[in-house]
Amino acid sequence: MSDLIVVKDLTKVYTMGDVEVRALQGVSLTINHGEMVAIMGPSGSGKSTLMNIIGCLDQPSDGTYLLDGVDVAELSDDQLAAIRNQKIGFVFQQYMLLQRTSALRNVELPMLYGGKGGSRNERAKAALTAVGMLERSHHKPNELSGGQQQRVAIARALVNEPRIIMADEPTGALDSRTGEEIMAIFQRLNREQGITVILVTHEHDVAHHAERIISVRDGVIASDEPVQDRVIAGAEPG
Repeated sequence: MSDLIVVKDLTKVYTMGDVEVRALQGVSLTINHGEMVAIMGPSGSGKSTLMNIIGCLDQPSDGTYLLDGVDVAELSDDQLAAIRNQKIGFVFQQYMLLQRTSALRNVELPMLYGGKGGSRNERAKAALTAVGMLERSHHKPNELSGGQQQRVAIARALVNEPRIIMADEPTGALDSRTGEEIMAIFQRLNREQGITVILVTHEHDVAHHAERIISVRDGVIASDEPVQDRVIAGAEPG
């Protein structure tokens, strides 16, 4: 597998009044095409800051970030927006769905911002089918369970055929059984479609669904190890 993400000596410093907070302190890592990786750490460890930089949502104070061989620091705001829309799909703990809009319309939304060509309706239906939610496509979020809403959120992340899915605490609002079903979807997308999946979590159980765990503590990488006892989620969407 070739390098997809290369981070070298990344630092991020926030200034709060007279105080400097060093969220990242010289982080270096590589993530290959098609890997499923967990970035793990407690609150305040720097994992969310690292996720925001990898996801092109924030810029580092220093260091280098190469995405598919391209130096992200050299990209314009429009180019960064295009990467976030087309190359990276985001899944969040709280789903971030429009409450008065159907599942189908929620999934279509990223395509309104310059996604790939083709029928928006057909592509949205295909994404919903991939997560087992086509029959609920006309339901609004308040008519769906938490697990169903997260499936719709995954479909929305998939609809522009991204190379990377970044999932920030994707099972944090779900019970353990439903969380296992969601992890099964991520593993299947990684295995069958070759999508690089990056999980950001503080939960060991979630992290062990990945192939590799990068542990972040106090703004540095404390460890970066393959998972020896990887959990293969058994539930499939349907």
